[in-house]
Amino acid sequence: MSKDNRWTTYDAKQLEDLHALAEDYKKFLTIAKTEREAVTEVTKRIEKAGYRNLETIVKNGETLKAGDKVYAVWMKKTMAIFTIGEEKLEKGIRILGAHIDSPRLDLKQVPLYEDTEMAFLDTHYYGGVKKYQWTTIPLAIHGVIAKKDGSVTEVRIGEDAEDPIFCVTDLLIHLSKDQMAKKLGEAIEGENLDLLIGSRPMVFGEESKDADKKDPVKQQVLSILKEKYDIEEDDFLSAELEVVPAGAARDLGFDRSMIGSYGHDDRVCAFTSLDAFLRVDSPRYTACCLLTDKEEIGSVGATGAQSRFFENTVAELLACCGQFSELALRRTLASSRMLSSDVSAAFDPLYAAAYEKRNSAYFGHGIVYNKYTGARGKSGSNDANAEYFAWVRRVMDDAGVAFQTAELGRVDVGGGGTIAYISALYGMNVVDAGVAVLNMHAPMEVVSKSDVYEARNAYVAFLKAEQ
Repeated sequence: MSKDNRWTTYDAKQLEDLHALAEDYKKFLTIAKTEREAVTEVTKRIEKAGYRNLETIVKNGETLKAGDKVYAVWMKKTMAIFTIGEEKLEKGIRILGAHIDSPRLDLKQVPLYEDTEMAFLDTHYYGGVKKYQWTTIPLAIHGVIAKKDGSVTEVRIGEDAEDPIFCVTDLLIHLSKDQMAKKLGEAIEGENLDLLIGSRPMVFGEESKDADKKDPVKQQVLSILKEKYDIEEDDFLSAELEVVPAGAARDLGFDRSMIGSYGHDDRVCAFTSLDAFLRVDSPRYTACCLLTDKEEIGSVGATGAQSRFFENTVAELLACCGQFSELALRRTLASSRMLSSDVSAAFDPLYAAAYEKRNSAYFGHGIVYNKYTGARGKSGSNDANAEYFAWVRRVMDDAGVAFQTAELGRVDVGGGGTIAYISALYGMNVVDAGVAVLNMHAPMEVVSKSDVYEARNAYVAFLKAEQ
């Protein structure tokens, strides 16, 4: 357990490795702002490293052996990556499980409207957000539009210098007397988190009918969408369009010791898990990097951790290794060990009353282990087995990895959860392990580069552990 700030311990080589990792992470954050984009970027990286699609292997009737590298993707929004180990799968899999969705604004299915010569897109916020944080900041639109003919158009507007940006408006301070008197959580209503996208009316020709001249600003927007993306208004019905903060991940602080960006929760753990996973070529136990969707809304749906995707994929893996039976599947899952790679709350001295100092996470002190999360009386948490965490401690200490333990704030102040309790349903040992984050769930979150580095090293140690 690290008592000292880790920055004071690094030699020149470690600092060089740390900064290289941070630069790669910033690129990843900037590219992968949605779960689909994360899956696409991860797939590029793992295929370059020699990983093959499990679906192709199954279709071809191929078998797998120790050292083989495979991956599976479901609905382009969740994935599992495996390196087959020397031991039989029944001895258990070493799993790094993170999620790749983040709080955001989603467009409604019928989003486009005009009001008082302004065009807006109606949104529904996704995950736990402070709604006031999403007003008056530069926003971008990312996602896909699926059309009836089966074609899918990718959308990414607001990131390039020549792109327009968008915003959610707020009431000017001069007229905000009543708004300012409201509670913070009520000052901005969810139904008012609509995206301003246009104000220029279409100019109609003399031959146009009066009915065609309705909502001219909306019509102008539709004409642009038709010209640029060949989409009609009804195509919004089958779209997945997410509104996210515009702009790249950046160094934060005069000392450049931190990274400020949207999406650290939980792409900081997804990225470090992947980077660690790709550094372990010949594991004793089969290694897995599991990246899931929908964690911010309860891990529900076909791409959330509560789905059967992971279980089904392990069954396919067993079959390709010539080891499948229903009992073997159950034994494999129960024998597995997992780090639920998710972020924790970093201590913020400006809001010290929300934390209990002895059981808080601090920047620069390494990866954070949360033995339990949940709310109030640990409700909704996975409370990790003491013997398992003793094993984790030994692995970290033997590898010289800095780690700390924490709770998510003071008792009864709040709480939160991860995917840990879902994997624990199989009987496997699971503990939460991730990076401390300031401003969690805000449009710009902050992490320490040192903690990113230590998390990556912790994940490598976990996957390489011999026992």
